[in-house]
Amino acid sequence: MNIFNKVTLQGMKKSRTRTIVTVIGVILSAAMITAVATFGVSLLNYMVNGATQKYGDWHVEFLDVDSSFVQERTHDDRVANTATFENIGYTTLNGGKNPSKPYLFIAGFSEEAFDTMPINLLSGRLPENSGEILVPAHVAANGGVKFAVGDTLSLAVGSRTDGNANLGQHDPYTSGGETLAPQDERTYTVVGICQRPGFEESSAPGYTLITKADAQDKADSFTLFVTLTNPREIHSYASSTAGTHSYVFNDDVLRFMGLSDDNVFNVLLYSVGVIVVAIIMIGSIFLIYNAFNISLNERTRQFGILSSVGATARQLRNSVLFEGLCIGAIGIPIGVIVGIGSIGLVITVVAGNFGNLLYSAVPLTLTVSIPAIVGAAAVSMVTILISAYIPARKAANTPVMESIRQTNEVKVESKAVKTSKLAERIYGLEGTLALKNFKRNKKRYRSIVLSLTLSVVLFVSASAFGTHLKQAAERSVVDIDYDICFYTQDMDESELFRLYEELQTADGVYESSYQAISMYSGAVKASDFSDGYRESAGYDLTNETIDLPMDIQFIEDSVYLSFIKGLGLPAEEYTGQNAKMIAVAKAKKVDDTKNGKNELIDMFASRSMTFQVAPETNDKPKMEQGQNISITFVDTIPLDTLPKNPSEVKPYVFMVVAPYSLKEKIDTPDTLTDIGLTFLSENPSQSVAEMETMIQGAGITSEYTLDNLHKMLEQNRSMIFVANVFTYVFVIMISLIAVANVFNTISTNIKLRRRELAMLRSVGMSDRDFNKMMNFECAFYGMRTLLFGLPIAGILSWLIYKGINISGANIDFAFPWGSIVISVFSVFFVVFITMLYAISKIKRENIIDALRDDMT
Repeated sequence: MNIFNKVTLQGMKKSRTRTIVTVIGVILSAAMITAVATFGVSLLNYMVNGATQKYGDWHVEFLDVDSSFVQERTHDDRVANTATFENIGYTTLNGGKNPSKPYLFIAGFSEEAFDTMPINLLSGRLPENSGEILVPAHVAANGGVKFAVGDTLSLAVGSRTDGNANLGQHDPYTSGGETLAPQDERTYTVVGICQRPGFEESSAPGYTLITKADAQDKADSFTLFVTLTNPREIHSYASSTAGTHSYVFNDDVLRFMGLSDDNVFNVLLYSVGVIVVAIIMIGSIFLIYNAFNISLNERTRQFGILSSVGATARQLRNSVLFEGLCIGAIGIPIGVIVGIGSIGLVITVVAGNFGNLLYSAVPLTLTVSIPAIVGAAAVSMVTILISAYIPARKAANTPVMESIRQTNEVKVESKAVKTSKLAERIYGLEGTLALKNFKRNKKRYRSIVLSLTLSVVLFVSASAFGTHLKQAAERSVVDIDYDICFYTQDMDESELFRLYEELQTADGVYESSYQAISMYSGAVKASDFSDGYRESAGYDLTNETIDLPMDIQFIEDSVYLSFIKGLGLPAEEYTGQNAKMIAVAKAKKVDDTKNGKNELIDMFASRSMTFQVAPETNDKPKMEQGQNISITFVDTIPLDTLPKNPSEVKPYVFMVVAPYSLKEKIDTPDTLTDIGLTFLSENPSQSVAEMETMIQGAGITSEYTLDNLHKMLEQNRSMIFVANVFTYVFVIMISLIAVANVFNTISTNIKLRRRELAMLRSVGMSDRDFNKMMNFECAFYGMRTLLFGLPIAGILSWLIYKGINISGANIDFAFPWGSIVISVFSVFFVVFITMLYAISKIKRENIIDALRDDMT
């Protein structure tokens, strides 16, 4: 070890407090970078596992390949796993309504394919032999042809050709440009209905029906799914092995590995990580830079003496960098361990909430990646070396005599430290001395203020983000009249109500109801509108008739009657075949007196009206074929509507409510109607699981949706919880770095002023006056911090509010008073405690010894 490194180690031992605080800062920095990297890897691993479960455990799909190609890929050393299905052929879908999907495509699955490709059954079971088949539900929903479990299908199966070229699922249908040549007659029994297979491309010309491959009768055309040992080779592997064959990547899985062609997602994925690491590095550099800068201030005279006896600038720089390496060698390993442990604890806390948000069957677990840890350690070391190199370069280039005299750090010109008479009257002698000290050494003062300001801004803005996010979530979810909703559009009513009777028996269900929502258009005169709505919509006060889109919600008669009685309306007027109906008709209007906020206004001037209504169609509704309905306007409806509303998004709500018994009278065969069943449950998740089994057992082939609204509320709460956890963990650790920075800077600053403070005490300054002066310094630090920090934090809070509002949330600006009060208290507390610690050490020293100290 050379003499410079020995001197460096002696200096670190001499200033133990500064060295320990700097090491703590490095530990915090390394811990944060490690935590971010480890959580990023854990989250991506979670997303990969979830996507694999949903879309299949494969990386690339080769279409229409022969058996020799399959054998070559199976025995390839780069391949971890393969799965195939046989391309049995196409048959025409008789009665199909989708012109771009006129075929059924028969796929013969191998055992490996059943294991590799996720199949989500809606009803029935998987095929067990080559005479059984699985039909996807979107044949009925998208193609308009229904199949039921137990149906027997006789299909003329053949191949698609365009000239001499065979066409497959990767080749979209071209009307008139291709032919289908039947080659074989096959008979299948439908044993199950499933969701649309994830591997079927949206442009595929055939709906994929799945059977079991027949070992005795194999065609020489396969679709091959390949999983690589090293997914990062996927693009080069596919392009080098495909030859003339088409291939498709499993982008839903690869994007979370950063390997997809989705450039937008890749940029988002990497930019978020870079931004977070950059913020941590900036905060860390402030701390570590200040630590080394202060260290050099202590050693400036020492550097001057070493330079005077022949030390080169490079040797002096290397001395400081050696100190950085020593601190990194101690702090980084501890920081890595702390980072892994802390993020492991955080993941344990939020894992359950992630299950509510995304994949409930896939656990979020801690994933420790060696490359990520090495990268975090490297970033931490780079942070230290950057922080050390900047002040080292400056110290090495300082002239020798200036370093020995130490005239470059402290300004002593009278003009530079001059204070006003007003300040002297307000603060007195002690306050004036404190103020002059700031002017003498602005660099250290600015460093402390900047560190505290950074902490205040981060804390307040993060608190504001959490507050506004919570408000947005609360406003986006109002009280809901049901936990579970089943709704469909093309199911026969008799079939629906048979299912309703069964679903009511699910465990936990204690209340249920049914409803339907139909699209209509009402003939309205412009003069019937209220002044406020007419003004906001731009209508003139005329008798012009307007076709106004509206919805009619038909609800259970007993629910409707209870609501009518609750409003105090006469039941006899609102029951029977000629009954009146109730309606809510509200529109949004910008209120200039409330900072541009929207307010709800009544659309119509009268509280009771008669309308002529007709079903909404693509063409103009034929009002002459419509019927009149009498409506009383109210402020709320008795039962929440279905989550899926068939109406287009409108700047108003016009919802008519009628008893279900009137639906047959009002609805026509052309009416577009959603019908749904709603349930309240003591355990919604358990009830939904049981309902799914009941629906599968009922053999439902219509397209439907079963929503757990209670789970959606839980998702909202989980999202807020996860956001709050990570926001506050991040802010707390950044704040700890800022506090360490402030402690380091203030305590060392006081130490560097020990001769000055000893001089004041030697000429008669009492302990009371001395404490008063230091309290003024604390107050100046705090006031300057708050002067800059609070306005910046307030502006950022407002920008966060505007950003959330722009994204669609209608929330009020909540000024973060609570976090500001905490920040004000914390700033003064940190400064005061640090100053108290530093002064207590100064006061314990002998005045004569302090005056003699030459700071070498």
